Amino acid sequence: MEHLSVRANGAAFHVARTGTGKPLVLLHGWPEFWLTWEPVMARLADRFTLFAPDLRGFGDSDKPDGPFGPDQHAADMLALMDALGITQAGIVGHDVGGAVMQPLARTAPERLAGLFLFDFVYPGIGARMAEPDRLNHIWYQSFNQMEMAPRLVGATRENCRSYIAHFLKSWAHRKDAFDDVLEAFTDNFFKPGNLAGGFAHYRASHAGRIKMMKGELPRLAPIGVPTCIRWAEHDPLFPYAWTDRLSETFANLDLAVFPDVGHFPHREDPDRAAAEIAGFFARIGWK
Repeated sequence: MEHLSVRANGAAFHVARTGTGKPLVLLHGWPEFWLTWEPVMARLADRFTLFAPDLRGFGDSDKPDGPFGPDQHAADMLALMDALGITQAGIVGHDVGGAVMQPLARTAPERLAGLFLFDFVYPGIGARMAEPDRLNHIWYQSFNQMEMAPRLVGATRENCRSYIAHFLKSWAHRKDAFDDVLEAFTDNFFKPGNLAGGFAHYRASHAGRIKMMKGELPRLAPIGVPTCIRWAEHDPLFPYAWTDRLSETFANLDLAVFPDVGHFPHREDPDRAAAEIAGFFARIGWK
């Protein structure tokens, strides 16, 4: 595994790179950073050149000055592809990464060979996100926007560890999925600026999510880039039933359930995750 520092769009990005072959760019979620992809990268390195950046605000990449959401991350990723000399790539994403892929695909579809996504927010979820029985699942989205949140969570390493571990364990179906890297994740988010940097996504995304819940988002033409989505069977955050309107956002869609996992299929079952990713890109000729 190589670790690069690459300047793009006015910032320095940490990028983990490994493998040989056609490029795949892997976009992480929250509370994650590049390391979340390591098991999948190890399984795909003989077929693809894999790039796993830390999004701005996360890991060892530069931090934003204020709210920083999907549109801004998408601009970063296009500039990062330019800086890395990548004309076209397959994109793999999860959670926040999936939110970033939508404006990325609308802005520069010609740069993307295909999209492979695990569970994420998209407009068709709509008001279901805020239904009464879901409120205990989304409280963190409000808390993460508060100015005091980084100070409270980051007051001690144990505070940080408890907060990050809560999500990694409660959102997973296979509860040991992050046991081997929990200390590394804690160290990462305890670094100066990394809690606030990750929380910046929620501050930037809040207005759009409120519009989504109210049904006020503008209707956009479906994304035409070939898309494969494998949605977790047991995701407590984003239930599989919420996939029913994905075809309104993705015109060329291959959708199936990913069995026996929770919110983190790439960590909970990396063998199958890697096989699904490789299979999709082989089917569309990106191999």
